[in-house]
Amino acid sequence: MASRSSKTLANRLIYTLSNSQTLHHCHAAPCTALLNHKLRFFSAGAAAATRTKDKAAVWEEAMAKVRNIGISAHIDSGKTTLTERVLYYTGKIHEIHEVRGRDGVGAKMDSMDLEREKGITIQSAATYCTWKDFQVNIIDTPGHVDFTIEVERALRVLDGAILVLCSVGGVQSQSITVDRQMRRYEVPRVAFINKLDRMGADPWKVLNQAWVGVLDATFAPFIVPQYWLSLIARTKLRHHSAAVQVPIGLEEDFKGLVDLVKQKAYYFQGSNGENIVTDEVPTNMEALVAEKRHELIEAVSEVDDKLAELFLADEPISSSDLEDAIRRVTVSRKFVPVFMGSAFKNKGVQTLLDGVLDYLPSPTEVSNYALDQNNDEEKVMLSGSPTGPLVALAFKLEEGKFGQLTYLRIYEGAIKKGDFIHNINTGKKVKVPRLVRMHSNEMEDIQEAHAGQIVAVFGVDCSSGDTFTDGTVKYTMTSMNVPEPVMSLAVSPVSKDSGGQFSKALNRFQREDPTFRVGLDAESGQTIISGMGELHLAIYVERIKREYKVDAQTGKPRVNFREAITQRADFDYLHKKQSGGQGQYGRVCGFIEPLPLGSTTKFEFENMIVGQAIPSNFIPAIEKGFKEAANSLGGGSGGLLNNVALSWFSDSSDFELDLGVHLLGIRWSMFCYTKAKPVVLEPIMLVEVKAPIEFQGSVTGDINKRKGLIIGNDQDGDDSVITAHVPLNKMFGYSTDLRSMTQGKGEFTMEYKEHSPVPQDVQMELVNDYKVSRGEQ
Repeated sequence: MASRSSKTLANRLIYTLSNSQTLHHCHAAPCTALLNHKLRFFSAGAAAATRTKDKAAVWEEAMAKVRNIGISAHIDSGKTTLTERVLYYTGKIHEIHEVRGRDGVGAKMDSMDLEREKGITIQSAATYCTWKDFQVNIIDTPGHVDFTIEVERALRVLDGAILVLCSVGGVQSQSITVDRQMRRYEVPRVAFINKLDRMGADPWKVLNQAWVGVLDATFAPFIVPQYWLSLIARTKLRHHSAAVQVPIGLEEDFKGLVDLVKQKAYYFQGSNGENIVTDEVPTNMEALVAEKRHELIEAVSEVDDKLAELFLADEPISSSDLEDAIRRVTVSRKFVPVFMGSAFKNKGVQTLLDGVLDYLPSPTEVSNYALDQNNDEEKVMLSGSPTGPLVALAFKLEEGKFGQLTYLRIYEGAIKKGDFIHNINTGKKVKVPRLVRMHSNEMEDIQEAHAGQIVAVFGVDCSSGDTFTDGTVKYTMTSMNVPEPVMSLAVSPVSKDSGGQFSKALNRFQREDPTFRVGLDAESGQTIISGMGELHLAIYVERIKREYKVDAQTGKPRVNFREAITQRADFDYLHKKQSGGQGQYGRVCGFIEPLPLGSTTKFEFENMIVGQAIPSNFIPAIEKGFKEAANSLGGGSGGLLNNVALSWFSDSSDFELDLGVHLLGIRWSMFCYTKAKPVVLEPIMLVEVKAPIEFQGSVTGDINKRKGLIIGNDQDGDDSVITAHVPLNKMFGYSTDLRSMTQGKGEFTMEYKEHSPVPQDVQMELVNDYKVSRGEQ
């Protein structure tokens, strides 16, 4: 189809060229005109080829001026404040508003009332702007660990990112998590050390923090030369990085920045820092600038051969040489350039934008791969050309007032309003009724979008992670990583009359957020919602109230325990039941065993039957029964069964009724589960507590009471930073307790680490509690 249409287009182009040339030369003699016509007709193919090449060159030039970036960081590092300034300086908005909506308006990217009230980003928001003739598509992501899925799906579709670090707090727990996500999706990035105007700001501490944390902060400068500190720090994030700027003053004296590449000083003047004044490097900073520039050149030379040749030959390195080298190693993810500034004080944002254009890749510089479903999921590299077949990924869903809003990243081809597109995951063919570009919660209707762009469509029924094509290819994009929920909550509407709206809300939120799960407790009949933490679930309960006018009551939060077996257990079970009619009969033999450590699958079913001793149509029923038992029965504590493999065989061919065979798969668990020595697994959280040193004893004592394992205790100025592994079941109410024991001066963050076996006494307690809840003796 594609080749036929391209030939038709070429023929029409030749025809048009030849006719126009004939008419143009109609005043000449007939023979000359005919000769000219024929010559031009035969050269039309070359002309068409030239025009095609010109078109490709124009497309490549246009794509080179596109940047798709995300802004990610630890909570309260200033991501949304930075995005607000970016939008202001690029002319996308005309007034600056602050987070928390103190002026009654709030930051542009925090469009939800809850975001403005709480001062945190809950949902990632997309926007676009123009800076120096470059189109910059931006996704602002949440910093709280409970909303980590928003970061996952944003980074899945972006070509570059800005990692924001706080100059006071430094590299914090969620900074490490976000950086890990960037590595997972191979996203090139630049770092931005923010809040240089704050008291205690120290950008060099942020660069060197990890290394100093290993040694003692007091003695490290004497043990390790300062050069090595600046060069080999970064181990907390394992970055090969160096500063490309030096601040002119810090805290209240922060005035501007010196660019180490161009060796110029920049001052940000005007009421909102919109006027940039360029000057020479201050005399009193020349030695520091020379030292830091040398460190930058040496750091880049270690990962770039071209610059290394100049450096080792002791030749002068120009600004363009250094800039080109930084771009090469940043795009190849070998280096992270570090920018500095203060978004709140309107300093350093414009130079950061210049850095995004200079060092982060365009869509054509990033390798994107699809899986060919027609060729055994063979990896196919996408060209990123707008003339190729359409390949787009649905990475985020929202329920708007006009229906479902689906965010798409277009990797290849183009999409137009009114086009029919194919959902490869479902096999459905759908029409695009409306195509828009997003600016936070505002929409701009567009007629067409091409490769490299991030757009949204209305009225397309799909799920997050589905791939769309134009039907000429059957490609799917690789899926994003979705973490498992760690906490559950029983929830129900206060009024029985609002049950319809309540169900509608839960269904919508479950479609939008892959980490939000809804289930039904078979014993109590309660609706159970599961998510990534207390805040995650509390936000959804509040949204049910605000957006659907349904008051919901909640039960006590419940931790999602799991169970696993520790050894192999054999079974030989005979099922007989006669209740009139044909009855049920079957025998099943086999064994269960734990899967290897680190296995990505939860359950594994292996059919070891030889020949046709059992009809093949009964085997799916056995497998279904096994999975049902693992999901619903678990074991003594009611937790889901994980990391178990079932291998089965039988010498009996006397199977009657598919239901009886299905029951065999369920009953095996009661027959041999206890022989496999099951253990209960509980979610363990990585907790980082920061509090003044005088409260260190109280904080560590409280962590020990909660059966936590302290793995680190560092000093950060006058504060103590304690890192520990603590069971999630012991962390309820910790925020209030921490404030009480530190006079409101302590703060903490936590994120899911792993599921780990509980002590034997805790396991017995959980089993007994579960039996009591089920009314068992």
